[in-house]
Amino acid sequence: MPTLTPQRSWLAALAIYLRAPVITMLFLGFSAGLPFLLVFSTLSAWLRSDGVEVAAIGFFAWIGMLYSIKFFWAPIVDRLALPLLTRTFGQRRGWMLLAQGMIAAGLIGLAGLSPVGNLGWVAAFALLVAFGSATQDIAIDAYRIESADDDMQAAMASTYIIGYRAGLLAAGAGALYVASAVSWNVAYLSMAALVGIGVITVLIRPEPKRASLSIQLIHEPKVRAFIRASRGKPKALRRFGAWAIGAIVCPFTDFFRRYGVKALGVLLFIAVFRISDLAMASMANPLYIDLGFSLATIANVTNIFGIAMSITGGILGGLLVARYGIGPLLIFGAAAATLTNLLFAALALAGQQLPMLVMAIVGDNLANGLASAVFIAFLSSLTSRAYTATQYALFSSLMTLPGKFLSGFGGLVVTAQGYATFFVVATLLGLPAIALAIWISRDKQLVPAPIIKAG
Repeated sequence: MPTLTPQRSWLAALAIYLRAPVITMLFLGFSAGLPFLLVFSTLSAWLRSDGVEVAAIGFFAWIGMLYSIKFFWAPIVDRLALPLLTRTFGQRRGWMLLAQGMIAAGLIGLAGLSPVGNLGWVAAFALLVAFGSATQDIAIDAYRIESADDDMQAAMASTYIIGYRAGLLAAGAGALYVASAVSWNVAYLSMAALVGIGVITVLIRPEPKRASLSIQLIHEPKVRAFIRASRGKPKALRRFGAWAIGAIVCPFTDFFRRYGVKALGVLLFIAVFRISDLAMASMANPLYIDLGFSLATIANVTNIFGIAMSITGGILGGLLVARYGIGPLLIFGAAAATLTNLLFAALALAGQQLPMLVMAIVGDNLANGLASAVFIAFLSSLTSRAYTATQYALFSSLMTLPGKFLSGFGGLVVTAQGYATFFVVATLLGLPAIALAIWISRDKQLVPAPIIKAG
């Protein structure tokens, strides 16, 4: 095969964004991002504007726990065939349609309520939306990984990020605008209508090719051993046991079988990759406010520069992975996401300086957009095509839990040492991720080779 010139290599890398699986993730990303704010900040704004007590509103934050424990029911989404839906649309599309139906039903239910005097029903419908949203996330992640090879995963991740941000804008600013112009009920009804974007996408796009569940189970040694050992037992018991071993046990044993002792290092890397930026996130808005920036200024800067840079970083990450491979970009992404925290330390020392605020927002979102696209591609390459939903749900949960846990202590550090010291500490938390990225990038088993080489 002739060596590609640098110019041709860049054109080939850019051409990835024109492929149908990559474009598909733009619309599925929108479908994933749309419900998120509708059970969080947007819902809180509705409740408070209708006179619900702040103490009661605070309990609605617990709804978000569903997103952090989705790996518990990921094996069901991965392996359980849905009556009629799976036969008609396939395993991934069937579950996406069911999840989208739950989201739309929950939003329509919310649209028909007045929060005052109906908080129980508001909570029930919000839980339905959140459960449907988390289930849709599981199915979309599996669909993305199975729809294309590793060389397209970073590009698919970047378009997914763009779509996700668009969904957040629709559910945030869009819903607030409709609520102010008409009513909250109409706002939530319009959001339910936007769920149709994801539904249409699922109906248009094909189901990824994958082996049937029975074939996958037959090839599992643990399942075959169980079937042999359970001869003579009731057929229903044997069938359930084979399914449970294949859906719950095998995804974990498969990962350790493929990577051996290195699997522990990989899991540690997944846990610490985003620990720096997640740990500092809880103190970013308090910093802006304590420095004297108005809420309007914060909103304008974070929306205009933050979202634009996050999208730019995601596109850049997908392009660079296609050009150079995952390995080098893992190091760069880990270093960028970690070191940009120092911009917030500089902002804390500089005081109320708008240019410094813009620089911090631009640097942080650009770095995190790039790092997220690269890391999603890396996690996708680790998953087995036989257990995509279960393994990826586990990885994504492990990726966020340590950082979210540590972020709860941010206020204590700020109170004792100040903002500048806090952001320096957050930077130091990211150093192990950089070291582990260097180790992983050198292991040919753990990272795919570059697909487009420079001439």
